[in-house]
Amino acid sequence: MERGIRLGAINNDWLGAVGEEFHQPYYSELYQFVKSEYSNYIIYPKSEDIFNAFHFTPLKEVKVVILGQDPYHNEGQAHGLCFSVQPKVEIPPSLVNIYKELKEDLGCYIPNHGYLEKWARQGVLLLNSVLTVRAHQANSHQGKGWERFTDAVIQAVNAQDRPIVFLLWGRPAQMKKNMLSNSKHLILEAPHPSPLSAYRGFFGSKPFSKTNEFLIHNKIDPIDWQIENI
Repeated sequence: MERGIRLGAINNDWLGAVGEEFHQPYYSELYQFVKSEYSNYIIYPKSEDIFNAFHFTPLKEVKVVILGQDPYHNEGQAHGLCFSVQPKVEIPPSLVNIYKELKEDLGCYIPNHGYLEKWARQGVLLLNSVLTVRAHQANSHQGKGWERFTDAVIQAVNAQDRPIVFLLWGRPAQMKKNMLSNSKHLILEAPHPSPLSAYRGFFGSKPFSKTNEFLIHNKIDPIDWQIENI
């Protein structure tokens, strides 16, 4: 656990953008809370995976931001990228709906797994607002400090002097919109892809084609959204 959430856990260009957060009093409290949780309960993701979104997608490479809430809380699912699960884990319902929309929007086939590392490696920052969760207890680490840290991350992306797409799915993600002040960016809002809300406008919102049209218009390589079968 010690190395999982320490300052050294992020060692690329994110450190210059958000490293000051690690020295703030709130982060010290958050660190102690999370350390205690890992010592006393089953916590997801594994501590070494907490910051995978930043490891896989350096700040200078961010083209798209997808905001989730907190990690999946069932065994073996969460690995530090929002909406993504480990390769041999059943695809969760929200991701099933994301894949359905992707098929309708761009004609991508629906893959046999839910591991989204390919997106992250192309510049899609898959960021949860809260980065840890107690097993089988959704939102159990809300309000402990992670939100302040990830707000700093969003502000760092907003400050980048280049066009970036923000996909805000659902009300919690859309509440971050007031931080997005850079006119170069594109903000695409839709209902959350969960089975409870996907039919209220997530389906048919065409986020993937709209993202790529914007990137191409700005002379940025588009995302290859097709996740291949394994």
